[in-house]
Amino acid sequence: MTDITVRSLGEDDWQDYRSVRLAALRESPEAFAASVDEEEAYDEALWRERMKRSARLVAERAGQAVGVVSVGTARASEGTAAELFGLWVRPEARGSGVATRLVKDSAAIATERGQTHLVYWVGTENGRAVAFASGIGFRPTDYRRPMGVVSEEDGEEEIAMVLPLGADPGASTPPLTP
Repeated sequence: MTDITVRSLGEDDWQDYRSVRLAALRESPEAFAASVDEEEAYDEALWRERMKRSARLVAERAGQAVGVVSVGTARASEGTAAELFGLWVRPEARGSGVATRLVKDSAAIATERGQTHLVYWVGTENGRAVAFASGIGFRPTDYRRPMGVVSEEDGEEEIAMVLPLGADPGASTPPLTP
């Protein structure tokens, strides 16, 4: 895991984010609520605006992007909870510590912001993602929502998993609403 570097992307790094985001959409289209065709059509102004809305982190190995994640503020949490989203790791780098490093760096950002919890929505059918999240300390909540672009009739859903941050590991889960 020591050969992984993680850097925070600013507005001027929009092309770096665009590149890895489009790679993620191509490789794992079912994991995201957007399509590669939709996001390829976005202009520079929209990409720059996206960069301002959330923290964007890219993991690199030997100068090549191997993973990405975004950190925003969870809805209805009154700013107390950060939300981890868009987590993706290149298939050849999975299981090598990239996702763990991205989550740890995301948790550090949330802690610096004074947030007490990190929320991560995971597809209930994605056993690998649920196991990963559980393995690093996320715990399932009772909150569910329909899966991204999949129709509600399909029955696929996401579960909110929460990781308490800071010195109080027994801190209560903040109220969330889908």
